[in-house]
Amino acid sequence: MNLKYLLTFGATVLVLSSFAQKNESQGKVEVYNQGEGYYYESILKDVNAVNEELEEEAPYIRFNMDQSKLDLPNDPSLYETIWSHSTESQGNAGTCWSFSTTSFYESEIYRQTGKKVELSEIYTVYWEYVEKARRYIEKRGDSKFDEGSEGNAVARIMNRYGVVPEDVYTGLLHNRQFHTHAKMMEEMKGFLESMKASNAWNVNYGLETIKSIMNHYIGEPPVEFTVDGKTYTPKTYMTDYLQLNPNDFVEILSYKQEPYWQQVEYKVPDNWWHSADYYNVPLDFYMEVIKKAVKEGYSMSIGGDVSETGFSRETNCAMVPDYDIPSEYINEDARQFRFSNETTTDDHGMHLIGILENYKGQGKDWYLIKDSSSGSRNVGDQDSRFGYYFFHEDYIKLKMMGFTIHKDAVKDLLKKFK
Repeated sequence: MNLKYLLTFGATVLVLSSFAQKNESQGKVEVYNQGEGYYYESILKDVNAVNEELEEEAPYIRFNMDQSKLDLPNDPSLYETIWSHSTESQGNAGTCWSFSTTSFYESEIYRQTGKKVELSEIYTVYWEYVEKARRYIEKRGDSKFDEGSEGNAVARIMNRYGVVPEDVYTGLLHNRQFHTHAKMMEEMKGFLESMKASNAWNVNYGLETIKSIMNHYIGEPPVEFTVDGKTYTPKTYMTDYLQLNPNDFVEILSYKQEPYWQQVEYKVPDNWWHSADYYNVPLDFYMEVIKKAVKEGYSMSIGGDVSETGFSRETNCAMVPDYDIPSEYINEDARQFRFSNETTTDDHGMHLIGILENYKGQGKDWYLIKDSSSGSRNVGDQDSRFGYYFFHEDYIKLKMMGFTIHKDAVKDLLKKFK
């Protein structure tokens, strides 16, 4: 063995040894029994009153980051927060995009007017399904028709249909407590597929049938209602009472596959109408504006991937373990790599409402996330973590792809766009 080889081998061992000492995150293999947790014990009990009983499923095995011995800031009281209502469950429906962004708009209305309002998420969902069906018919079946969507769908629907208070349209019939759209979606898809099979593309007939199916399952949305003794339509409630302009909000994105400093299309299935209104920025600017905005009192509806090993439903904390990728290597290439190979997917929308800076001098920030999914509720409704997650900044940097925010919060950023 020559000297050159010995020196190279020695240097390699030193680097690996150094890396191993820093690489302290540990994982654990866990067995989960189906039927345990908030989803099974609360939501499905209500859902099964409408749907057929689900067959018992076998336990499943998952590899998770072991967070049991870590000192974690998973207490909402530690965070500098922006006002929002308490968390609300989306039930068994794939409507996180509406729940998260509607919660965001409620916070924005309070920030701008001081009014504490609860808005109907399902009103927006109703009309989003109508618009999905319209495009499906107009495109002769060449368009996605499913439950998911993006945060900026809410502004698009508000511009066309307005918005209503939660108490005038809940979307819950027959004393149900949780939303479920599975049977309704099955019927709507079946009807649209029958139109395709018969090549009978009558838009008016198609949309009226889609509405009648939804009216049966989630009720017919109101055309007028009374608030504080005055009658409003969904449009006048939005403009006159809420003083809300959906055009005041923008989408910020950061992914390398499209040019930075341009408005681009976010190429994910839930952007079914192919919106190209996303302001695409480099990752450093993306992270900087999130922190700056929340420190200045702006919340945001944020979306990305929540199916990672470091995303714990026990501690409600989301971290990036260094056995996945060390913190110092998280950059726009690592982010894009995961998006391109589909280990980062656009699977969930949430409401970012708070920040905890430099936790215990560790040099990293944490963010408080309000969530409508069942996973955030497994701790029990008497626990302060119920309905919330706690995101390490590295998790946002690697896995959260974009957010909706008021344009005033990012006005300096927007000036950089041509």
